[in-house]
Amino acid sequence: MLYYAIVFFVIAIIAAVFGFGGIAAGAASIAKILFVIFVILFLASLLFGLTRR
Repeated sequence: MLYYAIVFFVIAIIAAVFGFGGIAAGAASIAKILFVIFVILFLASLLFGLTRR
């Protein structure tokens, strides 16, 4: 999932360079959402891993 967040981030950067505001904003928002989901899943797996010990 982090891979997809990075891909959408790169798409947003490329679109911003070329001046496509709507595409850049859309890709950036998708990247932000995926990044937040990744962080939540990472923290959940970290907590569950610590409690299993």
